[in-house]
Amino acid sequence: MTQKASVMKVARGTLRRCGLLALLLSGLVTSRAQALPPAQADWKNIKTPPLHNINQPTPVRIQLENGATIFLLPDSELPIVNIAVTVRGGMREETADKLGLVSLYDQVWRTGGTKTRTGDQLDDLLALRAASIETSADHNSVNLEAQSLKGDFDEILKLTMEVLREPEFREDKLELARKQLYTEISRRNDDPMGIVGRESTKLALGPQHPYARHPEYSTVAGVTRQDLLSWHQRYVQPQNLLIGVQGDFDAKAMEQKLRGLLGAWPKGPTAKAPLPAYTPTKPGLFFIAKDDVNQSNIHLVQLGTTRRNPDHYAIAVMNEILGGGFAARLFSNVRSKKGLAYSVRGGVGIGDEVPNIYRLSVGTASNNTAKALEALYEEVNGMLKNPPTEAELQKAKEGILNSFVFKLDTSEKVLSDQMRLEFAGYPLDYTKTYADQIRKVTLAEVNRVAKQYLNPTGFAVLVVGNPAELGAPINTLTTAAPGLGQVQTVDINIPPPPAAAAPKTPGK
Repeated sequence: MTQKASVMKVARGTLRRCGLLALLLSGLVTSRAQALPPAQADWKNIKTPPLHNINQPTPVRIQLENGATIFLLPDSELPIVNIAVTVRGGMREETADKLGLVSLYDQVWRTGGTKTRTGDQLDDLLALRAASIETSADHNSVNLEAQSLKGDFDEILKLTMEVLREPEFREDKLELARKQLYTEISRRNDDPMGIVGRESTKLALGPQHPYARHPEYSTVAGVTRQDLLSWHQRYVQPQNLLIGVQGDFDAKAMEQKLRGLLGAWPKGPTAKAPLPAYTPTKPGLFFIAKDDVNQSNIHLVQLGTTRRNPDHYAIAVMNEILGGGFAARLFSNVRSKKGLAYSVRGGVGIGDEVPNIYRLSVGTASNNTAKALEALYEEVNGMLKNPPTEAELQKAKEGILNSFVFKLDTSEKVLSDQMRLEFAGYPLDYTKTYADQIRKVTLAEVNRVAKQYLNPTGFAVLVVGNPAELGAPINTLTTAAPGLGQVQTVDINIPPPPAAAAPKTPGK
């Protein structure tokens, strides 16, 4: 048989098999369609079954005598072990003259190495074992995370404890981190979305609020190595630690290992600062000119609430109806029907420890700025004038519940969630009961919280855009946001650096 004939034979056999498969599938589809009751022939009439309960694993919680809290969650799916350490204390504890201290601490904690090895030596050791030790920081905490193969865990755990307890904060790495932070300061006005987020937060909370402040050249220049050592000594104490371990290990053996490493660490002085105070947002209309853009970014902001508020379940459902996704009113009306938005979202912020910001945001073409701003107000007022329907309620609940499963679909997420609840002082079964609480929300509750919390007259409005492309004078924005007075301009000029922090001129 020639090669051509052989190929043709194979092709005919393939076609024959494909034909048989097509006939079989056609028969299955036909028989399935015939088997469907007439009421279900239309896919819209098919009833979806209720979601199954989420049976998530429960980490083992251990409280040491020195105050350290440990969570253990064994998972043998992969031969990997992850460690997460959260330290209470973050950027909100910085003094006004040392803003940037925790950002520098975050970097140099890891890159500065330990008393026995430099950060570069740590890099080499970790690279050889395909392991990692990383640090991060936010307003509330600093964090240390490590990952290793099961066989290397004991060695990586030892290195992690060195970084946790014996950081060196070497001067050369501090200077490198300082230069990087100077660069971030110099470029902070490049991105209009970064500008509108930063400055609208100041409007919502007040410019001196610990969650609204940001570093300047002068405050970064004033941070010394001793400041980092003192901050570490003050906050990295056992009673301020949450330690989570997830992966392929035996829980009893891991508990004994951690007790041996941490149990003798004496409790240090209490250093937790009180939560920052909040005052109501002062309404107003503000504008920041950025001449190198062809669109406007708009934020409407005011104070939100926390999960300690018993209304937060109903608020979550209301948020889903207003701005939760493609089917939400903001997206459906402002973007899809009116074509005024590249992106649009929003809702009443729900924080853990402190109120989150209630924020509505939209990005739009410059000449649509006034129309987009007016459209945001229309949707907020529309929630009151045209209250949500039963169909919107059910769709919102389904949206929350269907996405909720992905928040806890790995053991790493389960452990992180338990540590978050512990950090904020919530019941550890909060997440397990969340879905049931959402199911209980009624339409009457949604309408009540909409009237109570949406507060259309309470916004501070910030627009970042190109005044030459608005299509009308800036002051015409007042018609889109009535009752807020004249437009006020916001100064975002960056204060010049002190001589020691001034960028070097090339060639000098």
